[in-house]
Amino acid sequence: MTQGTVNAQPEPSRFQAWMMAIRPKTLPAGAVPVVVGTAFAAADGKILPVAAAIALLCALGIQVATNFINEIYDFRKGADTGERLGPTRTVAAGFISEKTMVTVSAVLLLTVFLLGLYLVYLAGWPILFIGLLSMFFTWAYTGGPYPIAYSGLGDLFVFVFFGLVAVGGTYYIQVGSVTLPVLTAAVAPGIFSVNILLVNNIRDIDTDRKVGKMTLPARIGGGNARWLYLGLTVVAYFVPVWIWMTGYSAWVMLSWFSIPLAIGQVRALFHSEGRALNDVLAGTGRVMVLHGTLLALGMVVPIFSAL
Repeated sequence: MTQGTVNAQPEPSRFQAWMMAIRPKTLPAGAVPVVVGTAFAAADGKILPVAAAIALLCALGIQVATNFINEIYDFRKGADTGERLGPTRTVAAGFISEKTMVTVSAVLLLTVFLLGLYLVYLAGWPILFIGLLSMFFTWAYTGGPYPIAYSGLGDLFVFVFFGLVAVGGTYYIQVGSVTLPVLTAAVAPGIFSVNILLVNNIRDIDTDRKVGKMTLPARIGGGNARWLYLGLTVVAYFVPVWIWMTGYSAWVMLSWFSIPLAIGQVRALFHSEGRALNDVLAGTGRVMVLHGTLLALGMVVPIFSAL
């Protein structure tokens, strides 16, 4: 395979190529959990704005690094070909050299590590452990002899790290402990992150199977993966109900105003194939942003009401 085989469009500018590699549509998976975790910290009266901002930068850095490393290893394994239905991958298309992508990925992870040292200073060794583990799995997701993304376990990884770990870790940095309601709240962004991945992998089932990339949809089929997306979405909308029942303000139910958008994405998923699923992927990201923003807003409204 030559690098040009996947390039079916005019060569983008350098800036456009890097934006393609960053994959902005996936960034809610990094940002929303930090917003939710910070909102819970604020509701419990212990918010640390600087720490929250650095946690957000680290989370986004991990997300982007994961995308970059995914490009490197999918290119090496031949997963990004001219048959691909998703957005063009910059390394496979020759827009960014593999060597450059490796260098930038390493620099980005080093930057995340250095920023994270401030969080370690605040919250101690548990954050160091979480940070190092997150960075390891950033590589192990598509790299190494047993890449997670090729085994069908990618969805579990995404749920744990972009849900439980991201929300719980953000809260822990600011409060010094983690509560069951916080981990329950983490289920929602974890689920939406999984749904983003599900749509991506439903779209790529045929091309993934050809190169042995046995994602969860590749294993269970597109139909079952669609039903899983629906089931997970339903669970996500029961999360604020449970949070309300544990004693937090009923304002958390603001997140239900995102239900019409979520229903629209479920319908689109069941009636879309091929490249049309790219719109569903972006729409799922919008659901995650709206749900997470409204949930976070519901957590902090009582604070302003009390002023």
